[in-house]
Amino acid sequence: MPYLYQDSKPRPSALPGTARPTHSSGKGYEELRQECLRRGVLFEDSDFPPCNSSLFFSENPPIPFVWKRPGDIVKDPKFILGGATRTDICQGDLGDCWLLAAIASLTLNEKTLARVVPLDQNFGPDYAGIFHFQFWQHNEWLDVVIDDRLPTFKGRLVFLHSADLNEFWSALLEKAYAKLNGSYEALKGGSTIEAMEDFTGGIGEMYDVKAAPDNFYEILEKALKRCSMVGCSIDTSSAAESEARTPFGLIKGHAYSVTGIEEVSYRGRQVRLIRIRNPWGQVEWNGPWSDNSPEWHSVSPSEQRRLSQAARDDGEFWMKYEDFKVHFDKVEICNLTPDALEDNTAHKWEVTIHQGSWVRGSTAGGCRNFLETFWTNPQIKLHLTEKDDGQDDCTFIAALMQKGRRKLKKLGAEMLTIGYSIYESPGRDGHLGKDFFRYHPSKARSKTYINLREVSNRFKLPPGDYVLIPTTFEPHQEADFCLRIFSEKKAITEDLDENVAIDLPEPLHPTPSPQETEEEKQFRALFEQISGKDMEISAEELEYVLNTVLKKTKNIKFKNLSLISCRNIISLMDTSGNGKLEFSEFKVFWEKMKKWISIFLQFDFDKSGSMSSYELRGALKAAGYQLNNYLLQLIVLRYSDEQFQIEFDDFLNCLIRLENASRVFQALSVKNKEFINLNIGE
Repeated sequence: MPYLYQDSKPRPSALPGTARPTHSSGKGYEELRQECLRRGVLFEDSDFPPCNSSLFFSENPPIPFVWKRPGDIVKDPKFILGGATRTDICQGDLGDCWLLAAIASLTLNEKTLARVVPLDQNFGPDYAGIFHFQFWQHNEWLDVVIDDRLPTFKGRLVFLHSADLNEFWSALLEKAYAKLNGSYEALKGGSTIEAMEDFTGGIGEMYDVKAAPDNFYEILEKALKRCSMVGCSIDTSSAAESEARTPFGLIKGHAYSVTGIEEVSYRGRQVRLIRIRNPWGQVEWNGPWSDNSPEWHSVSPSEQRRLSQAARDDGEFWMKYEDFKVHFDKVEICNLTPDALEDNTAHKWEVTIHQGSWVRGSTAGGCRNFLETFWTNPQIKLHLTEKDDGQDDCTFIAALMQKGRRKLKKLGAEMLTIGYSIYESPGRDGHLGKDFFRYHPSKARSKTYINLREVSNRFKLPPGDYVLIPTTFEPHQEADFCLRIFSEKKAITEDLDENVAIDLPEPLHPTPSPQETEEEKQFRALFEQISGKDMEISAEELEYVLNTVLKKTKNIKFKNLSLISCRNIISLMDTSGNGKLEFSEFKVFWEKMKKWISIFLQFDFDKSGSMSSYELRGALKAAGYQLNNYLLQLIVLRYSDEQFQIEFDDFLNCLIRLENASRVFQALSVKNKEFINLNIGE
């Protein structure tokens, strides 16, 4: 399916109160629940039925799963028991520790948790076998309803479960997220930050701990104070190392949550500590400051209570910050959007959001390595006007997200390799052309092009105007994207997509020359031969003339001009209204076509006789038509071939249709003005 351009003008972040129902019936949670209560039945979700396709898409289940409702698993099921806490998340037989680490972080903020896991549901008197959860997807909050039938084996939950066997909120949340992404298998493998963003609408940053900035402790402290969600992991050098245990009790290739950061008084000095949680609910760090380490003997009981320190095998542990930097490799931080923070929180991010598409043949230009097409990518202008408090620069995070790829896994889609570059604006409006990027280096860029759902980086740039270019690494790769700019001070963004404009030369009115050129003599002879005694050419005769001439024209590839196209030409050029072309009208058209041939050859950069569809924007502009991305993409889909090439007959057809359309538009504009003037006069 072709990706059609999406308007990428900035828009406000979505509010959770406006979560859109997603059930195929069009009904929301409460309506479906009340319907079940009236009928005296338990809800059965036909959108995500209890069958193998909801579990796996690439294989059959390895064991015979039985789908059961919580009431069939335990006698007294509870939705939430004693509050939703980090200990409610215990991993099952699905490789989704990245998701579980995010859920553990989610429990640290009651307001955020209550939005994702609405508290208006339980197993009480109004129980109807239906539950709902809310997730953020590309600047939209979705309300996902599910029934409570869960996959079990021998009476036990197979996937995510709580340490309390009669508590089910976390297992139901995992099911809703699996439904959102198409199946449980779609959740295998991922980045913690992906789920964090879907729980909050936040924006992610990834840090290499070994190369982290000097103020990294302050960054972590500030993030947790802002209620940001933080995860961490240890790299693996091979698949064999995945989930291998180190001598210090840490698991490689495993997603952990960062749940706290504090300084503690220890033997007369301050020691920086960081609290980590393993979503397995067990297996902990056994080095300094671990649960039973001697360091805690020198910390006062009041300090231990402040830090909630207890020697339990619950998967959570403290470690020294310096040890953390030695043993962990990656940290992921999800900064919450302003709507996700407590109202009384002093620190808030400003956010702007752009939606767009890379469309093959028009706006899928690839990275700067592909200069010939790079300039055709969408372009976003960024105005940085306010310096950070006490600083000379402006801080912002740019996050580029490819949309819907996890859900498309079952169709064979993989994550594309994406990134972006940032250039200083030359100070003019409009889409920047190829020559600008040929002679100007970027001022900043994403650290790498990588096949993750989102690429994000933090930047500090002087106040000014910049242009951000979001791209895939390779050209011709199609996807929808969401670009978000988070800034500590207000930043203004705008899409550099051009306004539709028409700037055509005045129609030619040729005057007879005292002496005809050899070319004119040949054309008059051909015209007389075809037209006959009436000296007028019909559409059928024009078709023969143009196909005869253009097929002999050097340096252009030409297939055939259809009768319909020739009728369109006559409609464009016929000033007398008789449905035919006189020689003078044909001559005006021929002068016009010679100009179009010249433009075509000018933009046929490789002299192949056909023009790249990526050059169509410039070619049309040279012919007097300035189009926005949406119209350009439609034209490319209509007139280019599978190799993104446009031959001259297609280029000619395109221009004829555009000129006819512009004449109609201008005529309507004149009539509207006359109508307005008439009404004003009355």
